[in-house]
Amino acid sequence: MEQFRTDILALLTGILTCGSLTASGQQQFSEIRLNQVGFYPEGAKKAVVPGKASGNFYITTPNLSDTLYTGNLGAELKSLHSGKTTRVADFSTFRQSGTYVLLVPGQGYSYPFEVSQEVYQEMTKAAIKAFYFQRASTDLEEEHAGQWSRPAGHPDNKVLVHASAASKKRPEGTVLACSKGWYDAGDYNKYIVNSGITTATMLSAYEDFPVYFNTLNLQLPESNNTLPDVLDEALWNLRWMLTMQDPEDGGVYHKLTTANFEGMSTKPSEASAPRYVVKKSTAAALNFAAVMAQASRVFRKYDKEMPGFADSSLVAAKAAWKWARKNPAVLYDQSEMNKQYAPAINTGAYGDKDVSDEFDWAATELYLATKDDSYYKAIKAMPHKSMDLPSWGQVRFLGYFSLARHEKELTPAAKKNYPKLKAALIAFADQLVQAGEKTPYKVPMGGNAHDFVWGSNAVAGNQGIALVQAYRLTKNKKYLDSALANLDYLLGRNATGYSFLTGFGDKTPMFPHHRLSVSDGVKEPVPGLLVGGPNPGQQDDCTYPTKIADESYVDEECSYASNEIAINWNAPFLYLASALEALKYEAGYVQKKNN
Repeated sequence: MEQFRTDILALLTGILTCGSLTASGQQQFSEIRLNQVGFYPEGAKKAVVPGKASGNFYITTPNLSDTLYTGNLGAELKSLHSGKTTRVADFSTFRQSGTYVLLVPGQGYSYPFEVSQEVYQEMTKAAIKAFYFQRASTDLEEEHAGQWSRPAGHPDNKVLVHASAASKKRPEGTVLACSKGWYDAGDYNKYIVNSGITTATMLSAYEDFPVYFNTLNLQLPESNNTLPDVLDEALWNLRWMLTMQDPEDGGVYHKLTTANFEGMSTKPSEASAPRYVVKKSTAAALNFAAVMAQASRVFRKYDKEMPGFADSSLVAAKAAWKWARKNPAVLYDQSEMNKQYAPAINTGAYGDKDVSDEFDWAATELYLATKDDSYYKAIKAMPHKSMDLPSWGQVRFLGYFSLARHEKELTPAAKKNYPKLKAALIAFADQLVQAGEKTPYKVPMGGNAHDFVWGSNAVAGNQGIALVQAYRLTKNKKYLDSALANLDYLLGRNATGYSFLTGFGDKTPMFPHHRLSVSDGVKEPVPGLLVGGPNPGQQDDCTYPTKIADESYVDEECSYASNEIAINWNAPFLYLASALEALKYEAGYVQKKNN
Protein backbone atom coordinates (compact mmCIF):
# COMPACT_ATOMS: atom_id res chain seq x y z
CA MET A 1 0.00 0.00 0.00
CA GLU A 2 2.88 2.36 0.79
CA GLN A 3 4.36 1.70 -2.64
CA PHE A 4 0.97 2.50 -4.20
CA ARG A 5 0.79 5.86 -2.37
CA THR A 6 4.27 6.69 -3.61
CA ASP A 7 3.31 5.76 -7.13
CA ILE A 8 0.12 7.86 -6.97
CA LEU A 9 2.24 10.89 -6.05
CA ALA A 10 4.43 10.16 -9.05
CA LEU A 11 1.34 9.83 -11.20
CA LEU A 12 -0.08 13.15 -10.09
CA THR A 13 3.25 14.84 -10.75
CA GLY A 14 3.16 13.42 -14.26
CA ILE A 15 -0.41 14.63 -14.76
CA LEU A 16 0.38 18.17 -13.64
CA THR A 17 3.37 18.42 -15.94
CA CYS A 18 2.22 16.36 -18.89
CA GLY A 19 -1.54 16.78 -19.10
CA SER A 20 -2.79 17.70 -22.56
CA LEU A 21 -6.00 18.27 -24.51
CA THR A 22 -7.17 16.09 -27.37
CA ALA A 23 -8.75 17.49 -30.52
CA SER A 24 -12.20 16.98 -29.02
CA GLY A 25 -11.27 18.93 -25.86
CA GLN A 26 -11.19 15.91 -23.60
CA GLN A 27 -8.34 15.97 -21.11
CA GLN A 28 -6.08 13.00 -21.58
CA PHE A 29 -3.37 12.10 -19.12
CA SER A 30 -1.98 8.95 -20.60
CA GLU A 31 -0.82 7.30 -23.81
CA ILE A 32 -1.49 3.81 -22.46
CA ARG A 33 -2.86 1.71 -25.32
CA LEU A 34 -5.42 -1.00 -24.62
CA ASN A 35 -8.73 -2.38 -25.78
CA GLN A 36 -11.03 0.47 -24.73
CA VAL A 37 -14.14 -1.72 -24.81
CA GLY A 38 -12.75 -4.34 -22.47
CA PHE A 39 -11.96 -8.00 -21.94
CA TYR A 40 -13.44 -11.40 -21.28
CA PRO A 41 -12.92 -12.49 -17.63
CA GLU A 42 -10.82 -15.56 -18.53
CA GLY A 43 -9.25 -14.12 -21.68
CA ALA A 44 -5.88 -12.47 -22.22
CA LYS A 45 -5.67 -8.86 -21.03
CA LYS A 46 -2.76 -6.74 -22.15
CA ALA A 47 -2.01 -3.04 -22.40
CA VAL A 48 0.97 -1.36 -24.02
CA VAL A 49 2.84 1.55 -22.46
CA PRO A 50 4.94 3.58 -24.94
CA GLY A 51 8.16 5.28 -23.88
CA LYS A 52 10.56 4.67 -21.05
CA ALA A 53 8.16 3.70 -18.27
CA SER A 54 9.23 0.84 -16.00
CA GLY A 55 8.29 -0.74 -12.69
CA ASN A 56 4.78 -1.40 -11.44
CA PHE A 57 1.37 -0.90 -12.97
CA TYR A 58 -1.97 -1.09 -11.20
CA ILE A 59 -5.57 -1.96 -12.01
CA THR A 60 -7.76 0.42 -10.03
CA THR A 61 -11.34 1.63 -9.85
CA PRO A 62 -11.97 4.53 -12.25
CA ASN A 63 -11.67 7.08 -9.41
CA LEU A 64 -8.26 5.59 -8.46
CA SER A 65 -9.49 4.96 -4.90
CA ASP A 66 -9.12 1.17 -4.83
CA THR A 67 -6.31 -0.97 -6.18
CA LEU A 68 -7.34 -4.45 -7.24
CA TYR A 69 -4.25 -5.74 -9.04
CA THR A 70 -0.53 -4.96 -9.15
CA GLY A 71 1.82 -6.12 -11.88
CA ASN A 72 5.21 -5.41 -13.38
CA LEU A 73 5.75 -3.92 -16.82
CA GLY A 74 7.46 -6.28 -19.25
CA ALA A 75 10.78 -5.95 -21.04
CA GLU A 76 11.40 -3.05 -23.38
CA LEU A 77 10.30 -3.74 -26.95
CA LYS A 78 11.18 -1.82 -30.09
CA SER A 79 8.77 -0.98 -32.91
CA LEU A 80 9.42 -2.54 -36.31
CA HIS A 81 8.24 0.65 -37.99
CA SER A 82 9.56 3.59 -35.97
CA GLY A 83 12.20 2.40 -33.51
CA LYS A 84 10.03 3.65 -30.64
CA THR A 85 9.93 1.57 -27.48
CA THR A 86 7.07 0.04 -25.55
CA ARG A 87 6.45 -2.23 -22.56
CA VAL A 88 3.57 -4.61 -22.06
CA ALA A 89 1.36 -4.62 -18.98
CA ASP A 90 -0.07 -8.15 -18.79
CA PHE A 91 -2.94 -8.55 -16.33
CA SER A 92 -4.51 -11.68 -17.80
CA THR A 93 -4.83 -13.26 -14.36
CA PHE A 94 -7.13 -10.45 -13.23
CA ARG A 95 -10.64 -11.84 -13.75
CA GLN A 96 -12.98 -9.78 -11.60
CA SER A 97 -15.92 -8.32 -13.51
CA GLY A 98 -16.34 -4.56 -13.39
CA THR A 99 -15.07 -1.29 -14.84
CA TYR A 100 -11.46 -0.27 -14.25
CA VAL A 101 -8.48 1.78 -15.38
CA LEU A 102 -4.85 0.81 -15.71
CA LEU A 103 -2.47 3.17 -13.92
CA VAL A 104 1.26 3.60 -14.54
CA PRO A 105 3.18 5.90 -12.17
CA GLY A 106 4.55 8.92 -13.97
CA GLN A 107 2.57 8.08 -17.10
CA GLY A 108 -1.05 8.41 -16.06
CA TYR A 109 -4.00 6.10 -16.35
CA SER A 110 -5.83 4.49 -19.22
CA TYR A 111 -9.28 5.02 -20.57
CA PRO A 112 -11.79 2.96 -18.57
CA PHE A 113 -12.41 -0.59 -19.71
CA GLU A 114 -14.82 -3.32 -18.72
CA VAL A 115 -14.25 -6.93 -17.73
CA SER A 116 -17.43 -8.85 -18.42
CA GLN A 117 -18.86 -11.98 -20.00
CA GLU A 118 -20.94 -9.77 -22.29
CA VAL A 119 -18.24 -7.18 -22.95
CA TYR A 120 -18.48 -7.44 -26.77
CA GLN A 121 -22.20 -8.10 -27.08
CA GLU A 122 -23.41 -4.61 -28.00
CA MET A 123 -20.31 -3.84 -30.04
CA THR A 124 -20.80 -6.95 -32.17
CA LYS A 125 -24.46 -6.11 -32.78
CA ALA A 126 -23.48 -2.58 -33.78
CA ALA A 127 -20.87 -3.81 -36.27
CA ILE A 128 -23.52 -5.92 -37.99
CA LYS A 129 -26.22 -3.28 -37.80
CA ALA A 130 -23.84 -0.79 -39.40
CA PHE A 131 -24.85 -2.39 -42.70
CA TYR A 132 -28.47 -1.43 -42.04
CA PHE A 133 -27.37 2.21 -41.82
CA GLN A 134 -25.72 1.79 -45.25
CA ARG A 135 -28.95 0.67 -46.91
CA ALA A 136 -30.01 2.48 -50.06
CA SER A 137 -33.56 2.90 -51.35
CA THR A 138 -35.39 2.85 -48.01
CA ASP A 139 -36.41 5.07 -45.12
CA LEU A 140 -34.49 4.46 -41.91
CA GLU A 141 -37.20 4.88 -39.28
CA GLU A 142 -36.45 6.22 -35.80
CA GLU A 143 -37.73 2.98 -34.31
CA HIS A 144 -34.77 1.17 -35.84
CA ALA A 145 -32.22 3.91 -36.50
CA GLY A 146 -32.64 6.21 -33.50
CA GLN A 147 -31.08 9.62 -34.01
CA TRP A 148 -29.61 8.46 -37.34
CA SER A 149 -33.04 8.01 -38.92
CA ARG A 150 -33.37 9.49 -42.41
CA PRO A 151 -35.64 9.55 -45.47
CA ALA A 152 -34.96 7.10 -48.26
CA GLY A 153 -32.16 7.92 -50.61
CA HIS A 154 -31.43 6.69 -54.12
CA PRO A 155 -34.52 4.66 -55.04
CA ASP A 156 -32.52 3.51 -58.08
CA ASN A 157 -35.70 2.69 -59.99
CA LYS A 158 -34.59 4.83 -62.95
CA VAL A 159 -30.98 3.82 -63.49
CA LEU A 160 -29.57 4.44 -66.96
CA VAL A 161 -27.52 2.04 -69.03
CA HIS A 162 -24.20 3.79 -69.63
CA ALA A 163 -22.80 3.76 -73.14
CA SER A 164 -20.06 1.38 -72.00
CA ALA A 165 -22.71 -1.14 -70.92
CA ALA A 166 -25.00 -0.86 -73.94
CA SER A 167 -26.18 -3.96 -75.81
CA LYS A 168 -28.71 -4.64 -78.58
CA LYS A 169 -31.57 -5.30 -76.19
CA ARG A 170 -30.40 -2.71 -73.67
CA PRO A 171 -29.12 0.26 -75.66
CA GLU A 172 -27.60 3.36 -74.07
CA GLY A 173 -30.12 5.19 -71.93
CA THR A 174 -32.31 2.15 -71.23
CA VAL A 175 -33.94 2.62 -67.82
CA LEU A 176 -33.45 -0.15 -65.27
CA ALA A 177 -34.68 -0.74 -61.72
CA CYS A 178 -31.73 -1.62 -59.45
CA SER A 179 -32.93 -0.73 -55.97
CA LYS A 180 -31.74 -1.85 -52.53
CA GLY A 181 -28.10 -2.71 -51.82
CA TRP A 182 -25.61 -1.01 -49.51
CA TYR A 183 -23.79 2.24 -50.07
CA ASP A 184 -20.28 0.97 -50.60
CA ALA A 185 -18.28 3.25 -48.34
CA GLY A 186 -18.22 6.96 -47.60
CA ASP A 187 -19.88 7.55 -50.97
CA TYR A 188 -23.34 6.68 -52.32
CA ASN A 189 -22.42 4.25 -55.09
CA LYS A 190 -22.78 0.48 -55.23
CA TYR A 191 -20.05 -1.78 -56.60
CA ILE A 192 -20.38 -5.48 -57.43
CA VAL A 193 -16.70 -6.32 -56.88
CA ASN A 194 -16.60 -4.91 -53.37
CA SER A 195 -20.02 -6.35 -52.60
CA GLY A 196 -18.54 -9.74 -53.45
CA ILE A 197 -16.07 -10.15 -50.62
CA THR A 198 -18.35 -8.24 -48.24
CA THR A 199 -21.47 -10.34 -48.71
CA ALA A 200 -19.43 -13.55 -48.83
CA THR A 201 -17.79 -12.72 -45.51
CA MET A 202 -21.19 -12.06 -43.93
CA LEU A 203 -22.62 -15.30 -45.30
CA SER A 204 -19.51 -17.18 -44.16
CA ALA A 205 -19.93 -15.88 -40.64
CA TYR A 206 -23.44 -17.32 -40.63
CA GLU A 207 -22.30 -20.64 -42.12
CA ASP A 208 -19.65 -21.01 -39.42
CA PHE A 209 -21.75 -19.88 -36.45
CA PRO A 210 -25.45 -20.38 -37.22
CA VAL A 211 -26.45 -21.08 -33.61
CA TYR A 212 -25.05 -17.72 -32.51
CA PHE A 213 -26.74 -15.76 -35.28
CA ASN A 214 -30.07 -17.57 -34.94
CA THR A 215 -30.63 -15.89 -31.57
CA LEU A 216 -29.28 -12.42 -32.42
CA ASN A 217 -31.85 -9.61 -32.58
CA LEU A 218 -30.55 -6.46 -34.26
CA GLN A 219 -33.82 -4.53 -34.15
CA LEU A 220 -34.08 -4.42 -37.92
CA PRO A 221 -37.37 -3.80 -39.73
CA GLU A 222 -37.33 -7.55 -40.56
CA SER A 223 -36.46 -8.78 -37.05
CA ASN A 224 -39.91 -10.29 -36.52
CA ASN A 225 -39.65 -12.70 -39.45
CA THR A 226 -38.23 -16.21 -39.23
CA LEU A 227 -34.90 -15.47 -40.93
CA PRO A 228 -31.85 -14.68 -38.77
CA ASP A 229 -31.23 -10.93 -38.82
CA VAL A 230 -27.78 -11.29 -40.36
CA LEU A 231 -29.36 -13.07 -43.35
CA ASP A 232 -32.06 -10.41 -43.61
CA GLU A 233 -29.26 -7.89 -43.90
CA ALA A 234 -27.32 -9.93 -46.46
CA LEU A 235 -30.51 -10.33 -48.44
CA TRP A 236 -30.86 -6.56 -48.81
CA ASN A 237 -27.66 -6.54 -50.81
CA LEU A 238 -28.23 -9.84 -52.60
CA ARG A 239 -31.51 -8.52 -53.99
CA TRP A 240 -29.65 -5.57 -55.49
CA MET A 241 -26.87 -7.74 -56.89
CA LEU A 242 -29.41 -9.83 -58.77
CA THR A 243 -30.65 -6.71 -60.58
CA MET A 244 -27.13 -6.10 -61.89
CA GLN A 245 -27.15 -9.18 -64.12
CA ASP A 246 -28.21 -8.86 -67.75
CA PRO A 247 -30.77 -11.66 -68.19
CA GLU A 248 -29.98 -11.87 -71.89
CA ASP A 249 -26.41 -13.10 -71.57
CA GLY A 250 -25.65 -13.58 -67.84
CA GLY A 251 -23.06 -10.80 -67.75
CA VAL A 252 -22.91 -8.52 -64.72
CA TYR A 253 -22.47 -4.74 -64.68
CA HIS A 254 -19.38 -3.63 -62.81
CA LYS A 255 -21.08 -0.94 -60.70
CA LEU A 256 -24.03 1.38 -60.21
CA THR A 257 -22.76 4.92 -59.91
CA THR A 258 -23.04 8.62 -60.54
CA ALA A 259 -20.53 10.08 -62.96
CA ASN A 260 -18.79 11.88 -60.10
CA PHE A 261 -18.90 11.56 -56.33
CA GLU A 262 -21.67 13.50 -54.58
CA GLY A 263 -20.67 16.42 -52.32
CA MET A 264 -19.71 15.48 -48.77
CA SER A 265 -22.65 17.34 -47.25
CA THR A 266 -25.25 15.98 -49.67
CA LYS A 267 -28.01 14.05 -47.91
CA PRO A 268 -28.93 10.80 -49.68
CA SER A 269 -32.58 11.88 -49.99
CA GLU A 270 -31.47 15.11 -51.71
CA ALA A 271 -29.05 13.55 -54.17
CA SER A 272 -30.33 13.89 -57.70
CA ALA A 273 -27.42 13.19 -60.05
CA PRO A 274 -28.14 10.60 -62.75
CA ARG A 275 -27.14 7.03 -61.87
CA TYR A 276 -25.73 4.53 -64.34
CA VAL A 277 -24.91 0.86 -64.62
CA VAL A 278 -21.46 0.71 -66.13
CA LYS A 279 -19.67 -1.84 -68.33
CA LYS A 280 -19.89 -5.57 -67.68
CA SER A 281 -16.63 -7.08 -66.45
CA THR A 282 -15.16 -10.51 -65.84
CA ALA A 283 -14.36 -9.63 -62.24
CA ALA A 284 -17.95 -8.55 -61.58
CA ALA A 285 -19.38 -11.71 -63.17
CA LEU A 286 -17.12 -13.97 -61.10
CA ASN A 287 -17.74 -12.14 -57.83
CA PHE A 288 -21.45 -12.40 -58.57
CA ALA A 289 -21.20 -16.09 -59.44
CA ALA A 290 -19.33 -16.92 -56.24
CA VAL A 291 -21.66 -15.00 -53.94
CA MET A 292 -24.86 -16.27 -55.58
CA ALA A 293 -23.62 -19.85 -55.39
CA GLN A 294 -22.87 -19.39 -51.71
CA ALA A 295 -26.24 -17.70 -51.17
CA SER A 296 -28.01 -20.64 -52.79
CA ARG A 297 -26.29 -22.91 -50.29
CA VAL A 298 -27.08 -20.74 -47.26
CA PHE A 299 -30.70 -19.99 -48.12
CA ARG A 300 -31.52 -23.55 -49.21
CA LYS A 301 -32.72 -24.41 -45.70
CA TYR A 302 -35.07 -21.42 -45.81
CA ASP A 303 -37.02 -22.57 -48.88
CA LYS A 304 -40.26 -22.36 -46.92
CA GLU A 305 -39.67 -18.72 -46.01
CA MET A 306 -38.21 -17.81 -49.41
CA PRO A 307 -39.53 -20.25 -51.99
CA GLY A 308 -37.41 -20.38 -55.09
CA PHE A 309 -34.69 -18.00 -53.92
CA ALA A 310 -31.97 -20.63 -53.55
CA ASP A 311 -32.79 -22.05 -56.99
CA SER A 312 -32.88 -18.67 -58.72
CA SER A 313 -29.59 -17.68 -57.07
CA LEU A 314 -27.89 -20.80 -58.36
CA VAL A 315 -29.29 -20.28 -61.86
CA ALA A 316 -27.94 -16.72 -61.81
CA ALA A 317 -24.55 -17.94 -60.56
CA LYS A 318 -24.25 -20.49 -63.34
CA ALA A 319 -25.19 -17.91 -65.98
CA ALA A 320 -22.57 -15.45 -64.71
CA TRP A 321 -19.95 -18.22 -64.66
CA LYS A 322 -20.80 -19.14 -68.24
CA TRP A 323 -20.46 -15.50 -69.32
CA ALA A 324 -17.09 -15.18 -67.58
CA ARG A 325 -15.77 -18.32 -69.25
CA LYS A 326 -16.74 -16.85 -72.63
CA ASN A 327 -15.29 -13.45 -71.68
CA PRO A 328 -12.26 -14.28 -69.49
CA ALA A 329 -10.38 -11.01 -69.94
CA VAL A 330 -12.94 -8.19 -69.93
CA LEU A 331 -11.05 -6.14 -67.36
CA TYR A 332 -12.40 -2.89 -65.97
CA ASP A 333 -10.07 -0.05 -66.96
CA GLN A 334 -11.85 3.19 -66.14
CA SER A 335 -9.41 5.56 -67.77
CA GLU A 336 -9.53 3.65 -71.07
CA MET A 337 -13.31 3.42 -70.85
CA ASN A 338 -13.57 7.18 -70.40
CA LYS A 339 -11.67 7.73 -73.62
CA GLN A 340 -14.43 5.96 -75.52
CA TYR A 341 -17.66 6.74 -73.71
CA ALA A 342 -19.47 9.66 -72.11
CA PRO A 343 -20.19 10.76 -69.54
CA ALA A 344 -16.79 10.08 -68.00
CA ILE A 345 -17.03 8.00 -64.82
CA ASN A 346 -14.77 9.19 -62.01
CA THR A 347 -15.89 7.15 -59.01
CA GLY A 348 -14.23 4.12 -57.42
CA ALA A 349 -12.85 1.84 -60.11
CA TYR A 350 -12.19 -1.47 -58.36
CA GLY A 351 -10.11 -2.40 -61.37
CA ASP A 352 -8.38 -5.77 -61.22
CA LYS A 353 -5.75 -6.83 -63.73
CA ASP A 354 -5.62 -10.48 -62.60
CA VAL A 355 -8.88 -12.42 -62.25
CA SER A 356 -7.37 -15.89 -61.85
CA ASP A 357 -8.24 -15.78 -58.15
CA GLU A 358 -11.84 -14.80 -58.96
CA PHE A 359 -12.08 -17.79 -61.30
CA ASP A 360 -10.84 -20.10 -58.55
CA TRP A 361 -13.22 -18.64 -55.98
CA ALA A 362 -16.28 -18.82 -58.22
CA ALA A 363 -15.45 -22.38 -59.28
CA THR A 364 -15.09 -23.39 -55.64
CA GLU A 365 -18.43 -21.95 -54.54
CA LEU A 366 -20.23 -23.45 -57.55
CA TYR A 367 -18.65 -26.82 -56.80
CA LEU A 368 -19.82 -26.71 -53.19
CA ALA A 369 -23.31 -25.61 -54.22
CA THR A 370 -23.70 -28.33 -56.87
CA LYS A 371 -21.17 -31.08 -55.98
CA ASP A 372 -20.39 -31.09 -59.71
CA ASP A 373 -16.73 -32.07 -60.12
CA SER A 374 -16.45 -30.13 -63.35
CA TYR A 375 -16.40 -26.95 -61.30
CA TYR A 376 -13.75 -28.38 -58.97
CA LYS A 377 -11.59 -29.30 -61.95
CA ALA A 378 -11.77 -25.66 -63.09
CA ILE A 379 -9.86 -24.57 -59.96
CA LYS A 380 -6.31 -23.91 -61.11
CA ALA A 381 -4.54 -23.72 -57.75
CA MET A 382 -5.17 -26.03 -54.79
CA PRO A 383 -3.54 -24.52 -52.89
CA HIS A 384 -1.84 -21.62 -54.64
CA LYS A 385 1.88 -21.22 -54.06
CA SER A 386 1.22 -17.70 -52.78
CA MET A 387 -1.24 -17.70 -49.87
CA ASP A 388 -2.53 -14.13 -49.91
CA LEU A 389 -4.88 -12.69 -47.32
CA PRO A 390 -8.37 -11.89 -48.67
CA SER A 391 -9.04 -8.41 -50.06
CA TRP A 392 -11.41 -7.15 -52.74
CA GLY A 393 -8.72 -7.75 -55.34
CA GLN A 394 -7.53 -11.12 -54.00
CA VAL A 395 -10.34 -13.55 -53.18
CA ARG A 396 -8.87 -17.03 -53.66
CA PHE A 397 -8.66 -17.54 -49.89
CA LEU A 398 -12.46 -17.19 -49.62
CA GLY A 399 -12.85 -20.39 -51.60
CA TYR A 400 -10.28 -22.14 -49.43
CA PHE A 401 -12.20 -21.18 -46.31
CA SER A 402 -15.40 -22.53 -47.87
CA LEU A 403 -13.75 -25.87 -48.67
CA ALA A 404 -12.52 -26.09 -45.09
CA ARG A 405 -15.94 -25.42 -43.57
CA HIS A 406 -17.52 -28.06 -45.83
CA GLU A 407 -14.78 -30.68 -45.47
CA LYS A 408 -17.23 -33.47 -44.64
CA GLU A 409 -19.22 -32.87 -47.83
CA LEU A 410 -16.33 -32.99 -50.31
CA THR A 411 -16.40 -35.43 -53.21
CA PRO A 412 -13.47 -37.84 -53.68
CA ALA A 413 -11.81 -35.50 -56.19
CA ALA A 414 -11.66 -32.70 -53.63
CA LYS A 415 -10.84 -34.95 -50.68
CA LYS A 416 -7.66 -36.00 -52.44
CA ASN A 417 -6.22 -32.48 -52.36
CA TYR A 418 -7.74 -31.34 -49.09
CA PRO A 419 -4.93 -32.41 -46.67
CA LYS A 420 -2.48 -30.19 -48.55
CA LEU A 421 -4.89 -27.26 -48.44
CA LYS A 422 -5.54 -27.75 -44.74
CA ALA A 423 -1.80 -27.81 -44.01
CA ALA A 424 -1.34 -24.60 -46.01
CA LEU A 425 -4.11 -22.81 -44.08
CA ILE A 426 -2.61 -23.84 -40.76
CA ALA A 427 0.90 -22.84 -41.87
CA PHE A 428 -0.44 -19.42 -42.86
CA ALA A 429 -2.00 -19.00 -39.43
CA ASP A 430 1.24 -20.08 -37.77
CA GLN A 431 3.03 -17.23 -39.52
CA LEU A 432 0.51 -14.80 -38.07
CA VAL A 433 0.93 -16.20 -34.57
CA GLN A 434 4.71 -15.91 -34.86
CA ALA A 435 4.43 -12.34 -36.13
CA GLY A 436 2.30 -11.46 -33.12
CA GLU A 437 4.98 -12.64 -30.77
CA LYS A 438 7.47 -10.19 -32.29
CA THR A 439 5.46 -6.99 -32.58
CA PRO A 440 5.69 -4.42 -29.78
CA TYR A 441 1.92 -4.49 -29.38
CA LYS A 442 1.86 -8.29 -29.19
CA VAL A 443 -0.64 -8.56 -32.04
CA PRO A 444 -0.28 -10.25 -35.46
CA MET A 445 -1.25 -7.00 -37.17
CA GLY A 446 1.84 -5.00 -38.10
CA GLY A 447 4.18 -7.96 -38.26
CA ASN A 448 4.87 -6.88 -41.82
CA ALA A 449 5.15 -3.31 -43.10
CA HIS A 450 2.86 -4.32 -45.97
CA ASP A 451 0.03 -4.72 -43.45
CA PHE A 452 -0.35 -0.94 -43.45
CA VAL A 453 -2.15 -0.31 -46.70
CA TRP A 454 -5.32 1.53 -47.65
CA GLY A 455 -7.88 -0.14 -45.40
CA SER A 456 -5.27 -1.63 -43.08
CA ASN A 457 -7.87 -2.32 -40.41
CA ALA A 458 -9.46 -4.81 -42.81
CA VAL A 459 -6.08 -6.54 -42.92
CA ALA A 460 -6.27 -6.95 -39.15
CA GLY A 461 -9.81 -8.27 -39.43
CA ASN A 462 -9.01 -10.71 -42.22
CA GLN A 463 -5.98 -11.95 -40.33
CA GLY A 464 -8.40 -12.63 -37.50
CA ILE A 465 -10.63 -14.67 -39.81
CA ALA A 466 -7.66 -16.77 -40.96
CA LEU A 467 -6.75 -17.43 -37.32
CA VAL A 468 -10.34 -18.38 -36.44
CA GLN A 469 -10.34 -20.81 -39.36
CA ALA A 470 -7.12 -22.38 -38.07
CA TYR A 471 -8.71 -22.75 -34.64
CA ARG A 472 -11.74 -24.44 -36.20
CA LEU A 473 -9.44 -26.83 -38.04
CA THR A 474 -7.22 -27.71 -35.07
CA LYS A 475 -8.98 -26.59 -31.86
CA ASN A 476 -5.61 -25.17 -30.84
CA LYS A 477 -6.42 -22.16 -28.68
CA LYS A 478 -3.26 -20.29 -29.68
CA TYR A 479 -4.95 -19.31 -32.93
CA LEU A 480 -8.04 -17.92 -31.23
CA ASP A 481 -5.86 -16.05 -28.72
CA SER A 482 -4.07 -14.38 -31.63
CA ALA A 483 -7.39 -13.50 -33.25
CA LEU A 484 -8.50 -11.95 -29.96
CA ALA A 485 -5.26 -9.95 -29.90
CA ASN A 486 -6.14 -8.45 -33.29
CA LEU A 487 -9.52 -7.41 -31.90
CA ASP A 488 -7.57 -5.68 -29.12
CA TYR A 489 -5.56 -3.93 -31.83
CA LEU A 490 -8.65 -2.63 -33.58
CA LEU A 491 -10.15 -1.37 -30.32
CA GLY A 492 -7.14 0.57 -29.05
CA ARG A 493 -4.00 -1.52 -28.55
CA ASN A 494 -2.20 0.07 -31.44
CA ALA A 495 0.32 2.82 -32.17
CA THR A 496 -2.34 5.52 -32.63
CA GLY A 497 -4.23 4.82 -29.41
CA TYR A 498 -7.56 4.94 -31.28
CA SER A 499 -10.40 2.48 -31.01
CA PHE A 500 -11.16 2.39 -34.73
CA LEU A 501 -14.85 1.42 -34.39
CA THR A 502 -17.16 4.43 -34.26
CA GLY A 503 -19.10 4.72 -31.03
CA PHE A 504 -17.06 2.22 -29.01
CA GLY A 505 -14.28 3.34 -26.73
CA ASP A 506 -13.28 6.81 -25.50
CA LYS A 507 -10.85 7.77 -28.23
CA THR A 508 -12.78 6.88 -31.37
CA PRO A 509 -13.19 8.43 -34.84
CA MET A 510 -15.55 11.40 -34.71
CA PHE A 511 -15.02 12.72 -38.23
CA PRO A 512 -15.00 9.75 -40.63
CA HIS A 513 -15.00 10.31 -44.38
CA HIS A 514 -18.64 9.21 -44.59
CA ARG A 515 -21.30 11.24 -46.33
CA LEU A 516 -24.11 9.78 -44.24
CA SER A 517 -22.43 10.93 -41.01
CA VAL A 518 -21.34 14.28 -42.41
CA SER A 519 -24.75 15.22 -43.80
CA ASP A 520 -27.08 14.02 -41.04
CA GLY A 521 -26.62 16.89 -38.56
CA VAL A 522 -25.87 14.46 -35.72
CA LYS A 523 -22.69 15.11 -33.74
CA GLU A 524 -21.81 11.45 -33.32
CA PRO A 525 -21.04 9.44 -36.46
CA VAL A 526 -23.13 6.42 -37.34
CA PRO A 527 -22.05 3.74 -34.82
CA GLY A 528 -20.40 0.40 -35.50
CA LEU A 529 -18.35 1.50 -38.52
CA LEU A 530 -14.70 0.50 -38.85
CA VAL A 531 -12.52 3.23 -40.36
CA GLY A 532 -9.66 2.37 -42.69
CA GLY A 533 -6.78 2.86 -40.27
CA PRO A 534 -3.09 3.71 -40.61
CA ASN A 535 -1.99 4.16 -44.22
CA PRO A 536 1.44 5.63 -44.97
CA GLY A 537 0.39 6.04 -48.60
CA GLN A 538 -1.63 9.12 -47.55
CA GLN A 539 -3.30 9.34 -50.97
CA ASP A 540 -5.58 12.20 -49.95
CA ASP A 541 -4.69 15.85 -49.34
CA CYS A 542 -5.05 15.73 -45.56
CA THR A 543 -2.30 16.71 -43.14
CA TYR A 544 -1.04 13.71 -41.20
CA PRO A 545 0.93 13.79 -37.93
CA THR A 546 3.60 11.44 -39.28
CA LYS A 547 4.71 9.17 -42.11
CA ILE A 548 5.43 6.31 -39.70
CA ALA A 549 3.51 3.34 -41.07
CA ASP A 550 1.59 2.28 -37.95
CA GLU A 551 0.83 5.86 -36.87
CA SER A 552 -0.19 7.32 -40.26
CA TYR A 553 -3.78 8.07 -39.36
CA VAL A 554 -5.82 11.24 -38.89
CA ASP A 555 -9.41 11.63 -37.69
CA GLU A 556 -10.53 14.14 -40.32
CA GLU A 557 -13.34 14.07 -42.89
CA CYS A 558 -10.86 14.78 -45.68
CA SER A 559 -8.89 11.61 -44.98
CA TYR A 560 -10.42 9.07 -47.28
CA ALA A 561 -7.06 7.27 -47.24
CA SER A 562 -7.17 6.54 -43.49
CA ASN A 563 -10.56 7.59 -42.10
CA GLU A 564 -13.16 6.45 -44.62
CA ILE A 565 -15.47 3.56 -43.86
CA ALA A 566 -16.21 0.70 -46.27
CA ILE A 567 -18.43 -2.35 -46.22
CA ASN A 568 -15.51 -4.66 -47.04
CA TRP A 569 -13.71 -3.38 -43.92
CA ASN A 570 -16.71 -3.79 -41.66
CA ALA A 571 -17.35 -7.35 -42.82
CA PRO A 572 -14.15 -8.92 -41.41
CA PHE A 573 -14.67 -7.01 -38.16
CA LEU A 574 -18.22 -8.41 -38.06
CA TYR A 575 -16.88 -11.92 -38.61
CA LEU A 576 -14.08 -11.63 -36.05
CA ALA A 577 -16.22 -10.19 -33.27
CA SER A 578 -19.06 -12.63 -33.95
CA ALA A 579 -16.70 -15.61 -34.01
CA LEU A 580 -15.22 -14.67 -30.65
CA GLU A 581 -18.69 -14.24 -29.18
CA ALA A 582 -19.79 -17.59 -30.62
CA LEU A 583 -16.67 -19.41 -29.36
CA LYS A 584 -16.12 -17.69 -26.00
CA TYR A 585 -17.53 -20.55 -23.94
CA GLU A 586 -15.79 -23.26 -25.96
CA ALA A 587 -12.50 -21.38 -25.67
CA GLY A 588 -12.91 -20.80 -21.93
CA TYR A 589 -12.83 -17.00 -22.18
CA VAL A 590 -15.97 -16.96 -20.06
CA GLN A 591 -17.54 -19.55 -17.78
CA LYS A 592 -21.11 -20.65 -18.28
CA LYS A 593 -23.37 -19.31 -15.57
CA ASN A 594 -24.99 -21.83 -13.24
CA ASN A 595 -28.77 -21.85 -13.45
